[in-house]
Amino acid sequence: MHDIRSIRENPAAFDQGLRNRGMEPLSARLIALDDRRKSAVSALQAATERRNALSKEIGQAKAKKDEARAQELMAEVARIKESMPELEEAERAAEKALFEALAGIPNIPKAEVPVGADEHGNVERHRVGNPRNLAAARQHFEIGEALGLMDFETAAKLSGSRFVVLKGGLARLERALGQFMIDLHVTEHGYTEVNPPLLVRDEAMFGTTQLPKFEEDQFWAFPGSALWEIVSAALDGQPREAVARMVKDARYGLIPTAEVTLTNLVREQILSEEELPLRFTALTPSFRAEAGSAGRDTRGMIRQHQFVKCELVSITTPETSADEHERMLACAENVLKKLELPFRTMTLCTGDMGFASTKTYDIEVWLPGQGAYREISSCSVCSDFQARRMNARYRPAGEKQPRFVHTLNGSGLAVGRTLVAVLENYQNEDGSVTIPSVLQPYMGGVTRIERQA
Repeated sequence: MHDIRSIRENPAAFDQGLRNRGMEPLSARLIALDDRRKSAVSALQAATERRNALSKEIGQAKAKKDEARAQELMAEVARIKESMPELEEAERAAEKALFEALAGIPNIPKAEVPVGADEHGNVERHRVGNPRNLAAARQHFEIGEALGLMDFETAAKLSGSRFVVLKGGLARLERALGQFMIDLHVTEHGYTEVNPPLLVRDEAMFGTTQLPKFEEDQFWAFPGSALWEIVSAALDGQPREAVARMVKDARYGLIPTAEVTLTNLVREQILSEEELPLRFTALTPSFRAEAGSAGRDTRGMIRQHQFVKCELVSITTPETSADEHERMLACAENVLKKLELPFRTMTLCTGDMGFASTKTYDIEVWLPGQGAYREISSCSVCSDFQARRMNARYRPAGEKQPRFVHTLNGSGLAVGRTLVAVLENYQNEDGSVTIPSVLQPYMGGVTRIERQA
């Protein structure tokens, strides 16, 4: 969420940041909305002050036995009271218009972020590891289906497209990957493990910017009784706005990533500087509607509606967030290093960054079956953009006034995509898959997954 005062102080810098994202300048429109809001606030304040002043004058007139003057003043008070609801509504409408406009604008990229329109403008930072030389590399779904342990057909009968049923060794391998990741981040990287809710209110989704702009990308759940009340209200012809309010009051969002819950752990709090940084990690199912992804990665596990992800979140002071971003990236990369999977790290350009991010690194793992590097983690620093939406603050040592914290989030890693990478990079000519050595303790000593007779 942007601060309108900062936009007023430097509209040119704000507009340039939007241009770098491929957007039109908006400072003039936002300042006009703020002027309208200020005017509405002033009009209401002036009416309130006049009413209060008149009330005193009425008392003074009555004390002097000047009934005519008292009646005249009382009539003016009545006119002001009659106008108050309209003035209050004008103030609410002006506040809402500015709030909604600001809520729909993405974060401003840092100055060092490369300017570009899309993924073609991303800049490679480094590569780690050498891809294996595989004569006839197969894709993960070919490997999994040949093993008889990856079943998309049955999943489609159960749930539709973009779901999978994993069995036997592959189910255990996915579980092993998640346990390995969470253990690594807790024991070696110093994160605090959290087991958060998977269902959240709109306020939490707003805090981490899934709302309002990305509402259609989310899955929503409703208690059965509430759903029928909403359906009945719509069928009875209730106003659209009333039905929409019922929907938002009743629904829960299924988290698209534990970023939502972990970041919102500090919402509406004032932390002490000594408590920072806070580092949280969680291994959870995640859910995404994948709106707008029709035709992309339709086969396999790359783009699923339901997947497991190990999330990393940091809460820091403004002065330390840049260093924390580098640290988080190193933690995510360390997972791939220990799995001995080749990868490259990219600095995303302004046109490919997420809505809340002010700078993002993407880690892309090598998939020999596709002959390409594919994203497996994004690590972003969001400055105080999410903190303003959550009202998450800290009090610097020796100061009275609190400041907004900085928030960071990253994948450490997406478990399903890591499973894909292990299958493709550790595949053998006989159709079996070798288990990376670091995972073998989590697999009960199993070193290979083979098709069972």
